[in-house]
Amino acid sequence: MRKIIFLAFIIGLSLPSLSQVTATNILDLRINKHCFRTADKELEGLAETYLLKLRFDKERLKQYTIDLDFDNETLKDVLMEICKITKSKYYITTDNVIQIIDKKDEKNVNLNNLQLEQDNKKPDNLNPTKFNITVSGKVTDDASGEPLPNVNVVVLNGKNGTTTNADGYFTLYGVPSDTSTLIFSIIGYDPFKHYLAPSQSLKDISIQMTSSKNTLSEVVITAPKDQSFKLNQKVGMIKLTPSKIATLPNVGEKDIFRAFQLMPGVSAGSEHTAGLYVRGGTPDQNLVLFDGFTVYNVDHLFGFFSAFNSNAIKDVQLFKGGYESKYGGRISSVVDITGKEGNKKKFNIGGDIGFLSANGIAEGPIGEKASFLLAYRKSFSTSLYDKISDKVSKGGDSVITLPNGRTITPGVKSWFDDMNARLTFNPTKKDVLSLSFYKGKDNVDNQITPPTGGGRPGGGTAPTFNIGITDLTEWGNTGASFKWSRKWNSKFYSNALISYSAYFSDRDRSREGTITRTDGTVVEIKSGTLENNDLKDVSLKTDFEWKLNKNHSIEFGYHLTNNRIKYSYAQNDTVSIIDRETKGTTGAIYLQDNMKLFNDKLNIIGGVRTSYFSPTGKTYFEPRLNITFDISDKFKLKGSAGQYNQFVKRVIREDILEGSRDFWVLTDNDKLPVSSSKQFILGAAWENKDLLIDVEAYYKKLSGLSEYTLRFTPTRGTVNYEESFYQGTGYAKGIDILLQKKFGKYNGWVGYTLGEVKNNYPVYGEKDFYASNDITHEFKMVHTYKWKRFDFSLTWMYLTGRPYTAPSGGYQITLLDGSTQDYLSSSNKNGLRLPAYHRMDIAATYNYGKPGKGNGTIGLSLFNIYNRENIWYKNYDIIDNEIIATDVKYLGFTPNLSFTWRLK
Repeated sequence: MRKIIFLAFIIGLSLPSLSQVTATNILDLRINKHCFRTADKELEGLAETYLLKLRFDKERLKQYTIDLDFDNETLKDVLMEICKITKSKYYITTDNVIQIIDKKDEKNVNLNNLQLEQDNKKPDNLNPTKFNITVSGKVTDDASGEPLPNVNVVVLNGKNGTTTNADGYFTLYGVPSDTSTLIFSIIGYDPFKHYLAPSQSLKDISIQMTSSKNTLSEVVITAPKDQSFKLNQKVGMIKLTPSKIATLPNVGEKDIFRAFQLMPGVSAGSEHTAGLYVRGGTPDQNLVLFDGFTVYNVDHLFGFFSAFNSNAIKDVQLFKGGYESKYGGRISSVVDITGKEGNKKKFNIGGDIGFLSANGIAEGPIGEKASFLLAYRKSFSTSLYDKISDKVSKGGDSVITLPNGRTITPGVKSWFDDMNARLTFNPTKKDVLSLSFYKGKDNVDNQITPPTGGGRPGGGTAPTFNIGITDLTEWGNTGASFKWSRKWNSKFYSNALISYSAYFSDRDRSREGTITRTDGTVVEIKSGTLENNDLKDVSLKTDFEWKLNKNHSIEFGYHLTNNRIKYSYAQNDTVSIIDRETKGTTGAIYLQDNMKLFNDKLNIIGGVRTSYFSPTGKTYFEPRLNITFDISDKFKLKGSAGQYNQFVKRVIREDILEGSRDFWVLTDNDKLPVSSSKQFILGAAWENKDLLIDVEAYYKKLSGLSEYTLRFTPTRGTVNYEESFYQGTGYAKGIDILLQKKFGKYNGWVGYTLGEVKNNYPVYGEKDFYASNDITHEFKMVHTYKWKRFDFSLTWMYLTGRPYTAPSGGYQITLLDGSTQDYLSSSNKNGLRLPAYHRMDIAATYNYGKPGKGNGTIGLSLFNIYNRENIWYKNYDIIDNEIIATDVKYLGFTPNLSFTWRLK
């Protein structure tokens, strides 16, 4: 194992790294670049990648397209080729500024009229007329017109900054003068400079940013490379965009949740769940929002896909802890997903296809004030799909033995699909109305209809069996939201949302049929388990933001949610183990104060959330505090503390023989207490233009945990299965470390987590035991490299083994139909651990076509390239009264080929 870790380190260190190049003559700089965009974009790319200073007239160069390959050629040759195509000439000043001008203007060169990577002309020697001003406006994508949330807006060489809200609006206070320069930056887009001028309006400024696909984006908020100011990073926050993860290795297609699992603090130890285990939490403890409605299940295809189509997603933020007062109802983390609104300028269609699914998207404007987006994907059967289905459905079993001795091979039939739709309408410049809809479903059919017949193997007579085996599982989500957002003025913003969400899960594992005995009598047989979980959520939310001044803002709002949850679990279609139906309403109000002190060095976000939960008739008080302090322009300290409560949760139903399952319930503070956590986070970050080092330590004290088990149920007398819910407490603690290279052709990150998760359920004994999601060490590496039109990526991870519970004894009985059923007794709860998990994946992506004229990618991913046999879980059977353990393994070496195409 040490050799593997050492080898991974060597691979990581041996990959090329881009640093600033120096040369006696700047024209001798060697350039490796494939050009396929307009001249202005290619020049901006040169400046960004090779740290050059360029001045040019962007409007003039937009009309020229550069389609050339430069392989280790000098900058002089590159400039000459570009100037030849664009009918230009270049000059170099004494401070190495490269100026590109029209040949017609060669005799009348006016350097003040040339541009340095900007979209609006820099005013020529204008004197400011206003000071300490407020600037407001909206930021959109220049190709689609989509508003861009979470864009960083800062003043060049200044101390203050802000971010755009969910609808792209921003208000920046304390701008020094009306001739200042504003910098706009966001993950996945080229940095943008906007020069103010006294003649320009300071309200409703329209900023259009250009998407950049040159590098895998950084995962935290930073300023542009040439800007020393860095906007305060929120504690525990990770931000990714779908366009920036397309080059990472994958089994099926690009997936936001799989990308998050490559970050420290988010466990990646299971290939068969897209759910996030965040800092010792479980997937149900994460609040997952899509356009404002709650999503209760995030798995497709046994977890190999998440429920979210990346083609319908614009922005995703993950808060690993310490999240603000506007979020509530969960005790671990928040995933806030913003869907695309659709192209507001041109009609566009596209499609993706891989070894597991096909994906289509259509979007476009409706008149001048509205836009739409439709996205649909569906799985289809391939050898890879069948490989995954068979492994998951049967745990590796390929043959089933019937009571009469015959054997059959089951045929698994499964599929999934989902659809996203969104309609957005802007009746005025201040108002946005949007309607979002999502529906997804999975179906796994392992039904078997064996041939009718009798007889014993090797001869003899026996009863005739006619028994059908049903193994059908279905689950899915439906969600919809209607939102009205309004920017009342530069200081006050509001949005109101009404949403609906539903989740269902049905499972039928039963045997049904007849046995005809040799004397002619017929016996009907019916056995197995039936399980159903049905959840409904109707919510109303109103949120307000009031910016008092550049150092002070207030957020407040009211949330109302009504839940109805059903769960039933029966054996043999007659014995009802659990049959619950509960309803409840949660009402919450919150208030949050955001202050900046000491010349913006100290940022304090304090808030409180107060919730009333009708099933318990109690009020729950949740204070929150988030602090960051800039020690210098590169080093900051950060910390948070807060109380969190959860009223709707999943309960684990322990099943050692067939694998534990979980189900959603509404808490009642009786058998199912309200879950709560107290979280504390302390960290530090150091950042320069190219590198980021981030460290956060965390501690979570958990209470109100629940589990369901029948291992303590009496075998005789009257049994009350409702008493088999048990309560517990626990804690999670650890430290996350991230080292990231953010810019250049080569970039990526290394992450490490040291963690511990323990629970205490008195029913299992007095001592704490490791939770089933406890992983002591997690080490992850992500490397990406861009060469011409190719993107290469490599990921490697190593995780220590997860705990599990093994049987200590058991027995077997024969049922009426001749089949057998196993019964096990258990050892200490999670007293053993699986072996360590590790794997390496690589991918190569070719980018073809031109933006706006038909483009796409061809990708090859190699999953688990050294074919590591990682163990998923252990399956137990009793043969001749002896317990036989079988390792059920994850996927071995698996290739995947994908193809994407876009009209625009």
